[in-house]
Amino acid sequence: MLARRIIPCLDCDVRNGKVVVLKGTRFEGLRLAGDPAKLALEYQDADEIVMLDIGATVQGRDTFLDAITDVASACSIPLCAGGGVRCFADFEKRIKCGADQCAINTAALAKPYLISKCASEFGSQAVVAAIDAKLCNGEYYCFARAGRVKTKWMLSDWLCEAERRGAGEVLLTSIDRDGTGDGFDLDMLDAACAATRLPIIASGGCSSVDDIAEVFARTEASGALAASIFHFGKLTVRQCKEELLRKGIGVRL
Repeated sequence: MLARRIIPCLDCDVRNGKVVVLKGTRFEGLRLAGDPAKLALEYQDADEIVMLDIGATVQGRDTFLDAITDVASACSIPLCAGGGVRCFADFEKRIKCGADQCAINTAALAKPYLISKCASEFGSQAVVAAIDAKLCNGEYYCFARAGRVKTKWMLSDWLCEAERRGAGEVLLTSIDRDGTGDGFDLDMLDAACAATRLPIIASGGCSSVDDIAEVFARTEASGALAASIFHFGKLTVRQCKEELLRKGIGVRL
């Protein structure tokens, strides 16, 4: 397998007219983490950065194009931007602002052809299927609108559809684990990896290097996304990678 990826996540919203990074639990109880461009500068040892506008879809507003530009300018590593992508034009704007990839969730679930159009125009490598999922009556279901609305799509079916439509990879967030520090949802990841050949980034629940090591040792996830452990000074990305190497996990320094 290729080297596993370590990916800090910048969950962004507007507070007092300013774009800031926030972190909460199960998509609620948000607290301030800092300025996105300043945080991005600290993460140059990461393999890439994911920047999500967590309020755009629910609030019905445009995402922060200027903030995407600022982060892309600060970074020397790939940037994936998502949140509030309602149509092809929204996707295109994010790419033109400097994002290497764009993550689509709610709009794609309602209009799967959006994945096809974006992949046709920009290539599959630019299209990330962002999925928020949780266990409901024994089955994993996809949720829209920042985890607030359950959809008709079972996780396995949507993964197959996203792959067929031309998505290049998957950002899979466990709603039940998000921000809890209880570790990644290994069962959900196993089910997802069995359903698709697409690379999957594990998201939700990370509180330590041990959680990252476990997800790589026990699942086929190609990347691990984390926020709090990096934002609040628990450890640096480089320290994380050095510890993973000591544990026998293949990562790039």
